Amino acid sequence: MTSPDYSPLDGALEQLDLAGPELRNGNSNHAPMAIEALCALGRPQAVQPWLDRYRDQLMPRPAHVAPIAADAWASALGDARRVGDWFEHFHAELNQRPWAAVLDEWVARLAPGIVAAAMHGVIRTGHAVRALAREDTPLRRRELADGLAYWAAEYLALPAGGRAAHPGLPSQAIGSIAMIPPAERVNFGSLSGALGQLDTFEPFRAAFGAVATDGDPHVFLADLTATFARVYLGNANDFLTTIAFVHTVTGPASLRPMLPYLRADTGRAALAYAWQASAALLATFGSRTVLPQVGERTPDPDVLVARAIASGDEHAIKFTATCLGEHAISRDPAFLQAADHAIVALASAS
Repeated sequence: MTSPDYSPLDGALEQLDLAGPELRNGNSNHAPMAIEALCALGRPQAVQPWLDRYRDQLMPRPAHVAPIAADAWASALGDARRVGDWFEHFHAELNQRPWAAVLDEWVARLAPGIVAAAMHGVIRTGHAVRALAREDTPLRRRELADGLAYWAAEYLALPAGGRAAHPGLPSQAIGSIAMIPPAERVNFGSLSGALGQLDTFEPFRAAFGAVATDGDPHVFLADLTATFARVYLGNANDFLTTIAFVHTVTGPASLRPMLPYLRADTGRAALAYAWQASAALLATFGSRTVLPQVGERTPDPDVLVARAIASGDEHAIKFTATCLGEHAISRDPAFLQAADHAIVALASAS
């Protein structure tokens, strides 16, 4: 694998200065996330060509509505019309205080809504933090402001019950996730819209308390991402489910670069809600909780990267970067096999 190379990142971020968080088709703007992933993969030469192809989909930043009041910020959570206001709020905070302090304070506040925009808020925040950890620049702080703003504006809390009698790791709890019967599911046209069905699906409430995050956070996170790499392999059957289950891995993994900058209680809460968010996508779009057997076949990482870039698909690039990063930690072959599957599925749909 090639070493990370962030030399083109700030120049690319500068080109995105006026871009809003969503595209012309209503989907999330993946440009800053994908270009950071390309830098992390050590493919700086791919950044500008990819961005040049993607830029026609961009929309301008939304207009401001009103400032976020310091004593009434909670009332603006989940109001997508206020994303411009949230950006100004975080941009100001990040210019006045250390970015790690802002991150810890707001992850603690935003964690219950981590499924925001199908986890794109936390994912974009994670990419920004990984870049900032390498070098603190104004453009990277601005990108962190954008990530936190999208998370806050799209904030969505899922129904949660109490702690199970014997909570465990995600790999131990995954079999207990209740799924909405396929015949009762409604197609809402978006991942976030479909998750609303869980508000009236009582069995899902038990998912939140099925895991315990009071141990080593890195052990928990490694188990969480490996579990959902297997969930991906067992449930990604078409374009929609591929997209859905890609996010059950990239969402939780986006917390990894944040953990060193979060207080222990903030990190534990974020991990618990990341588990809940991934479980929510399984409950809404899944077909099986029995994890498939994974052989030792491991596609070559460099070949995976080349294929992901050749596909041009933003999810293929981001998912491959995430899976390679998690595989480097755990050596679990499920990550490489999941990336291999996703590149084929997403490239054929492009």
